[in-house]
Amino acid sequence: MSTASPAPTSAAAPAGAAPAAPPKRLGDRLLEAGLITPHQLELALREQKRAGKMIGAVLQQLGFVTEQDIAAFLAQDAQTPTVNIGKLEISPEIVALVPYDFCKEAVLIPCRREGDTLTVVMADPFNVVAIDRVEQLTKLRVEVLNAPKPDILEKLTAVHDREGSLDQTIDELMKISGRKGDDNTAPMIRAVEQIIAAAVRKSASDIHFEPDEKSLRIRMRNDGVLQSFLLIPKDLQDAFIARLKVMANLDVSETRLPQDGRFSFTLGRRELGLRVSCLPTNYGESVVLRVLDSGNLLLNLQSLGLRKEAEVSLAEAVVRPHGVILITGPTGSGKTTTLYTALNTVNRLERAVFTLEDPIEYRLPHIRQTQVNEKIGLSFSNGLRTLLRQDPDVLLVGETRDKETAQLMVRAALTGHLVFSSLHTNDTFSAIPRLIDLGVEPFLLPSTLHLIIAQRLVRRLCPACKKPVENPCDHLRSFNLPIPTENEPTLWKPVGCPDCRQQGYRGRVAIFEVLVIDDDYHPLLHTGNAEKIKELARAKGMPLLFDDGIRRAFRGDTTLEEVFRVAFAT
Repeated sequence: MSTASPAPTSAAAPAGAAPAAPPKRLGDRLLEAGLITPHQLELALREQKRAGKMIGAVLQQLGFVTEQDIAAFLAQDAQTPTVNIGKLEISPEIVALVPYDFCKEAVLIPCRREGDTLTVVMADPFNVVAIDRVEQLTKLRVEVLNAPKPDILEKLTAVHDREGSLDQTIDELMKISGRKGDDNTAPMIRAVEQIIAAAVRKSASDIHFEPDEKSLRIRMRNDGVLQSFLLIPKDLQDAFIARLKVMANLDVSETRLPQDGRFSFTLGRRELGLRVSCLPTNYGESVVLRVLDSGNLLLNLQSLGLRKEAEVSLAEAVVRPHGVILITGPTGSGKTTTLYTALNTVNRLERAVFTLEDPIEYRLPHIRQTQVNEKIGLSFSNGLRTLLRQDPDVLLVGETRDKETAQLMVRAALTGHLVFSSLHTNDTFSAIPRLIDLGVEPFLLPSTLHLIIAQRLVRRLCPACKKPVENPCDHLRSFNLPIPTENEPTLWKPVGCPDCRQQGYRGRVAIFEVLVIDDDYHPLLHTGNAEKIKELARAKGMPLLFDDGIRRAFRGDTTLEEVFRVAFAT
């Protein structure tokens, strides 16, 4: 009878030798390197078990390490050189050696080729699976450099945009549309990403996908003005709309009812949020994406651009223990930014801060934010009633739009809470009769209402190309404006350059009207007479929206034409 042959032994583990120790986990290696503490590792492992994410991502999310910390550690641990990828000149031909989708998934980018050696920049130099895959795809030997993940993704997006324009992607989609068995998923994903990336580069706030009879029109709102961007063949309309709905986790099969959703989009170092709204129209579903870039949210009072005395008044109002602070203005006037900035000023660990919003536009740390959902009965009034039982110190009510919400807001201020909210009125003075119309008892206003701000957004002159107006005094006379006597006035005009895409304007700035409710106004609050309140404010020297716009024009921030376009009616 034959006997079984002995099992083969590994060259790395000869017979009789002790088994090799398992490789140390990243968390343990970071702990040994002194980058995290045992307590931080314990918390991160617990969160990793709950969320199912990679330990490195969890540590970054908790704020224990940065992306740069991990990249530098991995590079040192693997004895891999670290490079500043932003300074590398990388040709599209080299990048094209490895498929874009794989580069993005594995967080790598080919940067140069010498003979049969391809140099690749990676975020994780230990990712041997990705290295092996690159060698299989290119038939080249791979050498690895290291750089942080956001830097690689930003460079990959930039080079990829140079490699293939959106028009080329649309042509590719048209060639394969209608062919049986052809999968257009990859070029469709690329097309949508290119559109969003273009919107971010243009600093657009909204992207409109508008179905027409013979095409799908794409327009972008740049600095408050809607501008044409691209026409897409009608044959691709359904595929584009479906892709957007998939990204927002919406029901692709439902085309008869409006739907709302959101998704995240990473562009290099920037983590963007996009809010999606779908609306049925006669030529198909209209989709609008609101671009929410939290990286541009500075959240400090100085960044708002208020007059110094108005900034001081707001700073004093937000540190009061109770009362109501209102922000007024039309949709798209920047009320949310001002509300978040004021809220961030009072956001401290010893205070309980809650918000009710529709929708939640930006996630704020250490603040409990609640999304209003009318479909399930979670309205502003119902939500506010519940929040008052959550032991709050500070409340933000995204919008006061009904009687019950207005009354609850004032009641909350009376019972020791600081309340921020917004109203849709044209100026600060109209907010007072509006509150009375909503059912707030006039006698309660003197003890609760502290500050009202009205605001608008005007386009900012491009600093690279703006030029002074030749005859500023004549320009002021053409608008029937008085000429300053103390100093020679200086006004500016738009010109246009590559930096502003020949528009003459780049970005927007806010103009404000700040009404501080002091004892002088209390007798007038009972009447709710906006004109009488305005007369008193003017007598006390309060600048109006238009006055603040003129201040911005003299500073060179904007033009008289912009001020008149936005604020003349006030």
